[in-house]
Amino acid sequence: MSALDDLRQTVARLRAPDGCPWDREQTHQTLTRCLIDECSELLDTIDRLDLPHMREELGDVLVQVIFHAQLAAERGDFDFDDVAREINEKLIRRHPHVFGPNRLHTSAEVLVQWDAIKKTEKKTSSRAEPAVFKHLPPQLPALMFAEAVWQQIEEKDLPGGEFVATGKIRRLAAELTGETLGRRLFELAAAARRKGLDPEGALRRETARVMGGVEKQVRAAKPRATTPS
Repeated sequence: MSALDDLRQTVARLRAPDGCPWDREQTHQTLTRCLIDECSELLDTIDRLDLPHMREELGDVLVQVIFHAQLAAERGDFDFDDVAREINEKLIRRHPHVFGPNRLHTSAEVLVQWDAIKKTEKKTSSRAEPAVFKHLPPQLPALMFAEAVWQQIEEKDLPGGEFVATGKIRRLAAELTGETLGRRLFELAAAARRKGLDPEGALRRETARVMGGVEKQVRAAKPRATTPS
């Protein structure tokens, strides 16, 4: 039996009627914070290239995956094998240049193909109005969420992009370096702390405001369908 099978059996034992009281009380929702914490700790080891601790933190993240799969299996929704099978099939499907006859030679070509394949996989209703912004996990840290939203505005050349004062952003970008950016962000965090403000919440609200304004302008710019007489 593999080490992965041993780990799955350990998690199942913890969830058994005579297992650990804490583990038996957990749900998908209660484990959300644990997953965020474990991923953050893993990212810290990656940033520091701390390989021994990276191995440990990868294990902690893996336990979270197996735990969620175990909870789902107990309800009859899916199990770990379903999770592994689905992601394996997706990887093969999205890499036809590796597992098929066609060959790509640059990362740029791969990304273009990846996006095209993703679009064919979407099962949205033909009547549903397409979303202006691609879905982003709301659990993303506010700064990463804001950056991802701005990336979509730039890449899609959204008509409402001017809503976020692009001229000002260009001027700020010209002045910034990695060092000055870090200093400014730290100063803002310190000032928010002194003022009793929540910087995460403030950035989330501002990002939501920008998204709402962009979406409103995009939808207003779309031609209205006419009803035949």
